Amino acid sequence: MTAFGTDLIGLALEEDIGPGDVTTEIFAGTPSMARARIVARQDCVFSGGEVAREVWKRVSPAIRILSVQPEGTLLVSGESAMEVEGPAASLLSAERVALNFLQRLSGVATLTRQYVEAIRGTPAKILDTRKTTPGLRALEKAAVRAGGGTNHRMGLHDMVMVKDNHLAAVGGIPGLQPAIDEAKRRGLRVEIEVDTIVQLNEVLALRGVDVVLLDNMSPDLLRQAVELRKPGVAFEASGGITLENIAAVAATGVDFISVGALTHSAVCVDLALDFVPYSR
Repeated sequence: MTAFGTDLIGLALEEDIGPGDVTTEIFAGTPSMARARIVARQDCVFSGGEVAREVWKRVSPAIRILSVQPEGTLLVSGESAMEVEGPAASLLSAERVALNFLQRLSGVATLTRQYVEAIRGTPAKILDTRKTTPGLRALEKAAVRAGGGTNHRMGLHDMVMVKDNHLAAVGGIPGLQPAIDEAKRRGLRVEIEVDTIVQLNEVLALRGVDVVLLDNMSPDLLRQAVELRKPGVAFEASGGITLENIAAVAATGVDFISVGALTHSAVCVDLALDFVPYSR
């Protein structure tokens, strides 16, 4: 679990345990085996099982994963997400880091599922954005997939996306064609942001555009835009999307709806670790 050379799990364990878990060393240091379950305290969509598994493994190779729910499983309150056994001291030392990852990622998956359900029955797909927690992008985007969403670009390196500041830098949409031709030569998808119908018509006159981002348009304006659809060009709605208005946006006929809230506003779900009777 790394990002740009950073060991995320190692960093998380270092900041939590540091030179040692003094409470566990003093009060639970006697070698003994234990079994524990991670339990949902609310209905939620589970995500993060693999990263939690790695946390347990890093703290002690003696910890065994007895069960773990598949990614995207809908858990009801009181249901077990994972069950582990091993040295009691190790389970206690790993508890908070494992829960921090699970609660955050399950929160992203749970919110994503709510948006997906809100447009069920329409052809539109829910996209995430780059508005992710620094260092956790790959994990949070995996959580979006667990919730039924679709990943947009992973970063600035895997897709060309021309936004308003890019347009200002090159003098407007008509000056984009040489850059688009270069992007296609490199095998990259091209997306261009517009916020008016005039801009949309300019973009649709270009060669090689894969997606048009319709930024902060009302449902009425989105419908007008969709009526101008050109074969091979997908439309993405973005800006101001909420659970309350997303159904109306999807009904306009857009192909994608990007929602920054999936990652920047997801609330951690309530998961807890409970020791259970142990016997061998």
